[in-house]
Amino acid sequence: MSQFLEAMAFRHACKKFEPEKQIPNEQFESILEVARTSPSSFGMEPWRLIVVRDPKLRKALKSSCWNQNQITEASELVIFTTDNDIVRSDSPYVRKMFERRGMPSDAVDMYMGVYKNYLEPIECDEVLLENWTAKQCYIAMANMMTYAATLEIDSCPIEGFDKEEVEAVLDIEYGRSVAVICAFGYRVNPPSERKRLMLKEIVEYR
Repeated sequence: MSQFLEAMAFRHACKKFEPEKQIPNEQFESILEVARTSPSSFGMEPWRLIVVRDPKLRKALKSSCWNQNQITEASELVIFTTDNDIVRSDSPYVRKMFERRGMPSDAVDMYMGVYKNYLEPIECDEVLLENWTAKQCYIAMANMMTYAATLEIDSCPIEGFDKEEVEAVLDIEYGRSVAVICAFGYRVNPPSERKRLMLKEIVEYR
């Protein structure tokens, strides 16, 4: 079995972390590096990550996250936020992200046009825009969780939270939005038996 498949077999949604066991900083920095190098639609990298280490802030967040123990017990807590305003089709940020590829100006203009045609139906609705940028966060989070598993570090993706309350606790500025939360640390208990559909039940060949 490849190291990747071994990591996939190791990974589970860890519900109980060992609060006294901390991830070495060098390893956690490498997990964050995986997020930085993850793919995103049009290469816009809309994610902005908040690593919450302050115990008081963690405690304040817990009540807004369905009182899940992972919030306060995990070694590291990562809040994935999106900067929705900067990815709008008329944003200077978007042009800068295309320009950094070293393309000639006419090619940049062409990409700006393609991007605008794609995004205009999305950005006219704030909910659609938030959903689009949040999808990018899930790509980065999945990569982080799998890479963490190669280091035998556990993780738990968390969608159970009150979005407005979490944003208020973190004092998120206007234009940014909390997409998802992920806890990283070390398991206390072995995972339960994994249940998955058979490959033939989810794959169709045409």
